[in-house]
Amino acid sequence: MRILTSGAVSGTAWVLGFALVAAAGQTSPLTQGASDQLQKKITLINENGRARQPAKRRTAVTEAEVNSYLKYAMATELPTGVTDPYVTIEGSGRLSGRAIVDLNRVKAERSSGRWLDPLSYLGGKAPVAAVGVLRTSQGTAKLELESTTISGVVVPKMLLQALVSYYSRSADDPDGFGLDDSFELPAGIREIEVGKKGEAVVIQ
Repeated sequence: MRILTSGAVSGTAWVLGFALVAAAGQTSPLTQGASDQLQKKITLINENGRARQPAKRRTAVTEAEVNSYLKYAMATELPTGVTDPYVTIEGSGRLSGRAIVDLNRVKAERSSGRWLDPLSYLGGKAPVAAVGVLRTSQGTAKLELESTTISGVVVPKMLLQALVSYYSRSADDPDGFGLDDSFELPAGIREIEVGKKGEAVVIQ
C-alpha cells in the first residue's frame, strides 16, 4: 500500500504484491468506513516507525479493511490497466488474490517484437490470480509463489513475472520487482503474521 512503502519496495510493487501475487474466494463487504479504519492504522504504524524509540506494537489488519482500502483509497493509485483487485488472507502464511489486467496495454507498451515474449500470445482484459506464502523475519519479507492463473488457466510463473516487472519498473529500477526477491519492510516493521484466516498482524 502506497503510504506504507519505502526503500526498495515501490507503491506499485506493494499493490501488485497484494492484488496480483497472492485465486480469491469469498469476498468481504467493502466500505468507506473500513478503508478509513485502515488509513488510521497506517498512519499510526508510520508515526511509530519514525519515532526516536519506536514502541513494540502489534496492529491487526483485516481482509475487509485491505480490500476496502484498495477500492476507496487506492482507486486512483492503481497502475493503469489494473482494476478490481481483491485479496484473500487465507491464514498459515498464505495470501491469495486477483485483479483484472489489460494485457493489450501491457503488450503495446512493452512492444518487444520478440516471438519468445511470454505475453505475446495473450490479449484482452483478463482476470489474473495467484496464491503464495508470505514469509517475513527481522524486517525483510519474501513471497513464495505457489500458482498463477490467467482467465482460469494455470500459467508459468514467468508470465506473472512479466506483468509484475512491467508495472513495478521505474527509472531507478528498470527491470522492476522480482518475484523471487526479498524486500525490506517499511516503517520499522519486523514481521507480518498471516496466521489467522481473514487477518494479518503487523509487528513493529
